[in-house]
Amino acid sequence: MSLFGMLVRGSRTLFVAALLASLACGAAGAALVLLINRALYASAETLPQWLAPFAAAALVAMLAQVGSRTLFAHLGQRALGALRQVIARAVVAAPTRRLETVGRARIQSMLTDDATNVATFCFGLPILVTNSVVILGALIYLATLSPLLLLIAVATMVLGSAGYHLSQRRVLRHLGQAGRSQDQLFGQFEALVGGTKELKLNSGKARRFLDVVLAGAVDAVARNRSRGMALLAIADGWGRFLFMAVIGVALFARIWVVPEHAGVVTGYVIAFLYVMGPLEGVLANIPHLNMARVALGRINRTLAELAPEGDGLPAAPVPARSEVTLALQGVTHGYYHERDDEVFTLGPIDLTLRPGEATFLVGGNGCGKTTLAKLITGLYAAEAGTIRVDGEALAEPGRGAYRQMFAAVFSDFHLFETLLETADGSLDARANDWLRKLHLDHKVTVKDGAFSTRDLSQGQRKRLALVAACLEDRPVMVFDEWAADQDPLFKDVFYRDILGDLKAQRKTLLVITHDDRYFPLADQLIKLDRGQIVERSVADPVEPPALRVAAGRDLSLSPVS
Repeated sequence: MSLFGMLVRGSRTLFVAALLASLACGAAGAALVLLINRALYASAETLPQWLAPFAAAALVAMLAQVGSRTLFAHLGQRALGALRQVIARAVVAAPTRRLETVGRARIQSMLTDDATNVATFCFGLPILVTNSVVILGALIYLATLSPLLLLIAVATMVLGSAGYHLSQRRVLRHLGQAGRSQDQLFGQFEALVGGTKELKLNSGKARRFLDVVLAGAVDAVARNRSRGMALLAIADGWGRFLFMAVIGVALFARIWVVPEHAGVVTGYVIAFLYVMGPLEGVLANIPHLNMARVALGRINRTLAELAPEGDGLPAAPVPARSEVTLALQGVTHGYYHERDDEVFTLGPIDLTLRPGEATFLVGGNGCGKTTLAKLITGLYAAEAGTIRVDGEALAEPGRGAYRQMFAAVFSDFHLFETLLETADGSLDARANDWLRKLHLDHKVTVKDGAFSTRDLSQGQRKRLALVAACLEDRPVMVFDEWAADQDPLFKDVFYRDILGDLKAQRKTLLVITHDDRYFPLADQLIKLDRGQIVERSVADPVEPPALRVAAGRDLSLSPVS
């Protein structure tokens, strides 16, 4: 992905029109240099003949400038929107483990800071094109006045460019460091919003966070960007000094030139002074070009890290199966465990989940319950072993379609504003029935596929997430500590009524839980410890599920941390 490629992909026709308008504006500006000099030295009798060309050039310059900036602004906005869409689609299609490695702060920085820097370049492109044409036209005019003075001007620009080139690498390095610091800063912003309650309750912690942690992240971004901009300012100052030096040479050259050539010197000085504005415009937009290059480079590298899985997003999101049996055979998955500074290995796992049954997954914190749930749902890839769907082995290219069989409420769930499955209101009646079941109908309603409010307690929001998951009507459902934030009444409703209804619908259920009083309701109880299944029990198909016995022990009474 390149800067110009984004603009061209937005609309090749509009890009060409915007570029031609910028060139026309620059050409009209260069013509004004010639007309101003001719008018200054025209006699009173010949002066009127320059009025119409001058007015025409000024009008063309104005109209072309308006057209080019409007078109490039439109293209820039389209490019910005398209870039954010590319990033969003890459995030959705990327493997979950890679997303967790890249981190939310980096993705947030891409969507905001980096994308904005790219868009800023798009808005400044017509200024670069127009002013470059003006400068080129002025140089051509100077060649007609005096080849020697043109040579001096070109030599000056070469020296100025050399000074800029020497600082360019260090500028890009500092801007790149600023971008990495920006990722850390976004992480601290998330901590600021998410940890507001803790900071309010501990003023010492709040002062340290604001004055040391957050201030350090802010300073790192400002320091690196300031250094990069300072180097650009030095290069800019060096170029300006040389620019004025050339004007000085031209001005004082009259000491050595014969009087009849003084007009050439004057025309040269006027042309150079006219060019100063466009030259400043070019120099002012060079930092934006550099920042856009750095930002787009970071975006391209991150998108490469988020390379989608083989099948990306499946074309058919709704599964055709009404009942599904899942079997894990020798499945393993490993990842780096930061707290223990070691690679945590889950498995090998042998487990079968059947329609109309609820499997309770229990165990201490960090034992691998959520990792196993993500492995079962296809969010994580198995490193070894086989997952079978109704007896058929799951192949890696089909994992995207496999995931479409699941509805889940994870402990870190996100509640969308609308029921994204449909926005036409066809699910409103069913959704409101669920809200009545969960005693939320006095606070929330669903109309046209949207919740009337999400401003609720965590437990109530989880009930809304449960509603959304049940409305998806997928054959396999996963609940990760859903009842952890519920009061005793809704715990009982969930384990006895909701799970009972879903079992009656022949759903395949996986429930991660610590609520040992409800263990007897499980059709299958699995206990994990350090990534291994250490205990399991299966309900008696004849007798009611009063006890779950494994290895001679009543697992329903096993302590679970």
